[in-house]
Amino acid sequence: MTTQDANSRRRVTAGDVAARAGVSISTVSKALSGKGAVRYETKQRILAAARELNFQTNQVAASLFTGKTNTIGVITSDRFGRLTVPVLLGAIEALAEHEIALVLCDGRGDPIREQYFVDSFLRRRVDGILVTGAGGFSRDSLRPDLPVPVVYAMAWSRDDRDTSVVPDDGEGARTAARHMLSTGREQLVFISGPQRDDASRVRLAATEEVLAGRDLRLVHEPLFGDWTERWGRQAIKQVLLSGVAFDGVICASDQIARGVTEALREADVDVPGAVGVIGFDNWDVMVEASRPPLSTIDMSLHEVGSAAAEALIAAIDTGELEPGIRRIDCQLVPRESTSVA
Repeated sequence: MTTQDANSRRRVTAGDVAARAGVSISTVSKALSGKGAVRYETKQRILAAARELNFQTNQVAASLFTGKTNTIGVITSDRFGRLTVPVLLGAIEALAEHEIALVLCDGRGDPIREQYFVDSFLRRRVDGILVTGAGGFSRDSLRPDLPVPVVYAMAWSRDDRDTSVVPDDGEGARTAARHMLSTGREQLVFISGPQRDDASRVRLAATEEVLAGRDLRLVHEPLFGDWTERWGRQAIKQVLLSGVAFDGVICASDQIARGVTEALREADVDVPGAVGVIGFDNWDVMVEASRPPLSTIDMSLHEVGSAAAEALIAAIDTGELEPGIRRIDCQLVPRESTSVA
């Protein structure tokens, strides 16, 4: 079989048209749909490339001509929506530009329930599946033989053949530790949720890495418990009772950090004068209600959702997904709880 024959049997994608015309895939979609601003000369070049390649519209592009609305199935395990909602908002904005709808289902972290929804999605002929989690945790893959692209957001797949988009927890924790050191605080304590959770392990390792780079160590053994204010209060009381000298507390969540600041205030410890406190999440309910308002690490959840959606859109259009974990930068949000005079 000749190369020409092989090429004729391979479905031409919007990516091929984009490469021939020297533009992006999104520009091809805009030109073919007639929606969005594309220069006349550029549009004519794209149409000519499509004709030369005998481009047959498919998936996203086909919906622009037939009026069929593409659909993404979403499975979430976040019952409370605190993390999923901002992720979905980012995804919705990206998908809306391509007139793609969402069907949301609550998998509750139950594999059997998730498979029921997957089967339901396939019967509905969805064009892709987005799986969102409740935090920085790994999870099992749905299954490897699905006929539609799947992208995981927040909770990443343990199967390295899958595509996942997550906040860069490790670099976020390193940023928190560097921030504390930059304020002159070197006697640090680390308080987190359950030790078994990936988020706890990653954030602790990153914190200790930054300290080791300055020949420092945590002044108290790491404390692991629940992702709650109650645990934050309990943990910092243990530190106070130990008698160890400390001037900063790195908390692996804002809920824990708020509990820490409350307990320190009740113990007449000045925050941030005597002890600085930083959280993780940038959950507005926690950081703004805390006294003083909490410095924290924003996990860029909106950007996580947007990036996951863009990966799905590209896969629907081209049939290709880049495997592995893509990490989105977290951002430091300094507030009064770590300020210095």
